[in-house]
Amino acid sequence: MNLKSIYINCDGASRGNPGKAAIGIQIKGEDQKTVLKQHSEYIGIATNNVAEYLAVLKSLDIAKNFTNQNVFVYSDSELLVRQLNGIYLVKNKNLKELFNRVQKLQNSFKKVVFTHVKREHNAIADQLANEALDKHE
Repeated sequence: MNLKSIYINCDGASRGNPGKAAIGIQIKGEDQKTVLKQHSEYIGIATNNVAEYLAVLKSLDIAKNFTNQNVFVYSDSELLVRQLNGIYLVKNKNLKELFNRVQKLQNSFKKVVFTHVKREHNAIADQLANEALDKHE
């Protein structure tokens, strides 16, 4: 399947910082309504920021199954979005490594756009991340 555009909501969650962490992802098709895939995964012990980056990495990895064109990624992590858009520098060594992996994965697509959204506009991804955490309580 090679769609012109896909739309991704992703979220990373950590209970404790660092603490048990998980990611949640919802990918929609060109109409922004059709759900192509939902993904929920426990990722072990991590900070919230690491979880957010791992959510983006997994999102882009899954996205390759649907397109090599335009990918629109929505996250409620302002830090993540500002770093990925080059507004903030990535100073943390662990995040820098993840940032570089995202940069490399972006080359799989014609265009990747990162947009910050309010938490309520990222509810499904947040719910998926929390469901994965709940299974590991």
